[in-house]
Amino acid sequence: MNRFLTFLVQSVVTAPSAVTVWFLSYFAFDLTFLMSTAISLAGGVIVYKITSGVMTSRFLKKQQLTRKEYRYIKKNLDEAKQKISRLNKSLFSIRDLSTLKQRLEVLRITRKIQSMTQAEPRRFYKAEKFYFSHLDSVVELTEKYRFLAQQPKKSHEIDVSLYETRQTLTDLTKALEEDLYHVVEDDLDSLNFEIDVAKHSIKKLNDPKTIDESRRLK
Repeated sequence: MNRFLTFLVQSVVTAPSAVTVWFLSYFAFDLTFLMSTAISLAGGVIVYKITSGVMTSRFLKKQQLTRKEYRYIKKNLDEAKQKISRLNKSLFSIRDLSTLKQRLEVLRITRKIQSMTQAEPRRFYKAEKFYFSHLDSVVELTEKYRFLAQQPKKSHEIDVSLYETRQTLTDLTKALEEDLYHVVEDDLDSLNFEIDVAKHSIKKLNDPKTIDESRRLK
């Protein structure tokens, strides 16, 4: 769910409701200013929570998720957010220009999967390999690479480890690309189907028989 949009909608609904409750309490029921204010605030909180519950229910219905599933997914997304933050810190601490393009690609893919899953939590089930395996691996390897690359004096063993880590990160980048493809696979299938339908329609419109029949109807 878009937190800013959710908060905005809740505020737009809650503020007028609270003001209305205050006016009714103060003028219609002749309550004191403090009592009217207290009732207004309580009413605002109730309206805010009701609005939040309605929006959440609609969102979960659209995503075909239960509240239990959503809590489980959200927990994993929150943990992933912290890992991606660590990844971001590590990637930009490395001063190796030769791996800059690869590091930027890793960050782009991880952020893309995370943002898509946050917007549509049901995609989480398409990205379980990413969240339960590949993300942890890329974070640990990147932090290891950063540690070794920052050593003031490098031995042959360190150079070998750096090389092996770069090779492993290359393989992991390919795995991340597959994770992203798997997340959007259904969208691609839907798009390809729509393209096929459109091509069929265009072909049918350009068919001489269709053109002749259209002319006869006119």
